[in-house]
Amino acid sequence: MEAKNMPPDPHAHQPLVTAGPAPEQAAATLILLHGRGASAQSVLALHKELDIARLSAIAPQAAGSTWYPQSFLASIDSNQPYLDSALRRIESIVADLMTRGLPSHRIALLGFSQGACLAAEFAARHPRRYGGVMCLTGGLIGPPGTPRNYPGLLDGTPVFLGASDPDPHVPFARVTETETVLRGMGGAVELRRYPGMPHTVNQDELAACRALLMQLV
Repeated sequence: MEAKNMPPDPHAHQPLVTAGPAPEQAAATLILLHGRGASAQSVLALHKELDIARLSAIAPQAAGSTWYPQSFLASIDSNQPYLDSALRRIESIVADLMTRGLPSHRIALLGFSQGACLAAEFAARHPRRYGGVMCLTGGLIGPPGTPRNYPGLLDGTPVFLGASDPDPHVPFARVTETETVLRGMGGAVELRRYPGMPHTVNQDELAACRALLMQLV
């Protein structure tokens, strides 16, 4: 994908898929963010695996199944306009839910891999008290040495970080940096390291996410 062949906001009008009750009838709403090359429909399967009856789920689709073209460790500029578009897409979903009467502490984010990076970066750039932020093998976006002077506070938001180590795409050092930054912003962060785990989601991570979400419902 080259920027010259893409609109300035490539993810804006991509589909949303949903599961569970409507947000207005649910106890909480979970925004699910898929990884590179995957789909909204595939990540929505986590809603069924979590098996929480009163939980609504919304999964946006990335244009071309990729939220941004380069590694999350590449320069921010090299991932534009896709990265800003992806963050705006999440912001629009959160804003719509809040307009519909859901307080932010009933809205949670869960992403895997590229989606986990987006969840972490979105929460840091748009901090408030969320119902939870769950990043499964991902971390804050940008090359080493990126300033992390995010304004605002997470105000006690529960944050779960699970990560394989070593991982072919996500250095564990970036996950620990993410832990430090989000905790410094007032997040209640739990980090679990899984030595030798493939680039996937395991049952322990799902159990931790389920426990976090059960506190909302």
